[in-house]
Amino acid sequence: MGVVKVKSERDVAELAREVEGSLRAIQRAMRRPLRAEIARGKLTAPQMAIMGILVRSGGLSLKELSKRAALAHSTVSGIVDRLEKREMVAREPDPADARFSRIVVTEPVRAFVHDKLPELTVQPLTEALRRASPAQRAKIADGLRALQGLLGDMAD
Repeated sequence: MGVVKVKSERDVAELAREVEGSLRAIQRAMRRPLRAEIARGKLTAPQMAIMGILVRSGGLSLKELSKRAALAHSTVSGIVDRLEKREMVAREPDPADARFSRIVVTEPVRAFVHDKLPELTVQPLTEALRRASPAQRAKIADGLRALQGLLGDMAD
């Protein structure tokens, strides 16, 4: 995207599509290391969905987990059993009612999410900005701040 001359609404719409495409490409590039790390874990899509719910929630009963995942209780139970065998989740007594258990992610998973995940998501951007000149970095930051401000103005 070099110097952009906007002459009409059609030009604005075309520029918007180009910017949107660039943002999508940037997101894909930023997710590559994370996708590679997840692929090494060999989780199925349903297992990844369950892990995501558990990470965000901090732990749930099997009933609540099934509800949030919109999957049958028996399906979620089987997924949890497989994740438990891999030591990715654990069943703990529910502090509110010891007759029930909560499914929680294990400490290694919590550590990955807390320590490694942020690094994986920002690493491609850090590398790209490291290769950029100071002037390029300033242009990138200024342009993104301006775009974010304009989009924020639309939300008001």
